[in-house]
Amino acid sequence: MRTYHRRAVLGAGIAVAGGGLLAACSGGAASSGHPEHGNSQFAGDGYLAPDGPEVVAAEKARAGNGPVSEVRLTAVEGVVDLGGPTVKTWTYDGELPGKEIRVTEGGTLSATLANHLPQATSAHWHGLALRNDMDGVPGLTQPVIKAGADYAYRFAVARAGTYWFHPHTGVQLDRGLYAPLIVEDPKEPLQYDKEWVVVLDDWVDGVDGSTPDAVLAELTKGASTTAADGSGQGGTDHSGIGGMGGMDGMERMDGPASQDPAAPAGPSRMLTGATSDLLGGDPGDVKYPYYLVNGRTAQAPRGFTAKPGDRIRIRFVNAGSDTAFRVALGGHRMTITHTDGYPVVHAATDALLIGMGERYDVLVTAGDGVFPLVALAEGKGAAALDVLRTGGGTAPTAADRPRELSGQLVQAGDLRPDPSVALRDPGRTPDRTVELRLTGSMANYNWAFDGAAYDPAVRHDVRQGERVRLTIANNTRMWHPLHLHGHTFSLTGGGARKDTAIVLPGRTLTVDLDADNPGLWMIHCHNVYHAEAGMMAVLGYRQ
Repeated sequence: MRTYHRRAVLGAGIAVAGGGLLAACSGGAASSGHPEHGNSQFAGDGYLAPDGPEVVAAEKARAGNGPVSEVRLTAVEGVVDLGGPTVKTWTYDGELPGKEIRVTEGGTLSATLANHLPQATSAHWHGLALRNDMDGVPGLTQPVIKAGADYAYRFAVARAGTYWFHPHTGVQLDRGLYAPLIVEDPKEPLQYDKEWVVVLDDWVDGVDGSTPDAVLAELTKGASTTAADGSGQGGTDHSGIGGMGGMDGMERMDGPASQDPAAPAGPSRMLTGATSDLLGGDPGDVKYPYYLVNGRTAQAPRGFTAKPGDRIRIRFVNAGSDTAFRVALGGHRMTITHTDGYPVVHAATDALLIGMGERYDVLVTAGDGVFPLVALAEGKGAAALDVLRTGGGTAPTAADRPRELSGQLVQAGDLRPDPSVALRDPGRTPDRTVELRLTGSMANYNWAFDGAAYDPAVRHDVRQGERVRLTIANNTRMWHPLHLHGHTFSLTGGGARKDTAIVLPGRTLTVDLDADNPGLWMIHCHNVYHAEAGMMAVLGYRQ
């Protein structure tokens, strides 16, 4: 990833990614990114359409007078170097992670995604409160982007912070299709000298014949299928719990599974015998051959250079699919400043636990020497590594485990929101309570909400202006990182603003949110294999 000096960051107005700066995008309905995409078809009886007048009004209220950042992304298949091992995978423009996009708070992002993959795809802008028809969920807010087609996303970007983007199609996230999205604050209150964007990932694609779809087939005992035309009609056969195979072209989070039955499946990737006290027992489903920081294995870290005494803002993004990372920087304490893009009351810590989809921003004051940044794959017995170098010293190795990893660990529930972003009237009685149960088991691989696999036609009602309380009871023996699209929530009792939160086995997560962004919004487990198995639901705004 690039190194950003403070003076360069403040002037960023136009993002450069993929093919660089573009003129206004064009290309007909398949690439317009506007209501002519026909997104009203997804509304259903009594629900607001993703491109309806209420959505347009909310977008108008959100829009500022900042610059338009124009970006072109191309989803491609090719070979990438993980720092020694080379793998065939799918990426944005051949880079891993994809080149980060930087936009200005109050501006507009205009991003065209060209799909050069052998199957349909999509792009979800994780963590952003954006217009519903730009959220990137096939079968709910947009049609899939078919192979060979383009699609234009255009939306106002209202809040600074650390975000990212990835497909919402099958298990494509567990390939190389992800990149950070940084929204700059033109009045940034933090003082720092450099930025270090750290993207964490667990990697299986292309290693010894493995693919994420083969992993899914192993976990589901071979139930994954693909439509011959790649349209997503195959889905996953959840026998006995209501599969998605014939829903009139409605794709899942997901959409098309991509497993070619003739493709090599590789060795078994099922994780057994692992445990984590932090995660309440089972740490995950998949045993990955590699864990990465910014696309590199622990044997070949990219490295980050600074000067002793530099104040560094580290933006952590967990882009993994099945792995929580416990992260520490050897020889340093970290000061947490943000989580999921929202500022918090600053809190010092030795280590962080970051679930899939979560982001944390921290400040560190660099010491003099060479220091390991270790991202321990929690409970899985391996780690990813990067290196902070400010002076001379011996380079750390993949086996290094700084003492900070077992030091103080401040978690999301310990944080409090900065007063500027706290929910208004936190003691307000909820207008509506939505109760959800997480169900399923590793044995049957039937992960779901309330025992029923995802159906986009089934919605949990909310209405504009309500204070909504979500209670999510985890009745499984697995932990789940729950992500809500288009909104942030606050842990009850005045907790930090989040869009993704860990729910431990046997526990209940209770959060409050303001229903201030009309449309149809996903809530789902950000373990991509759990989501693909059916652990997804929809909050739908009623007319």
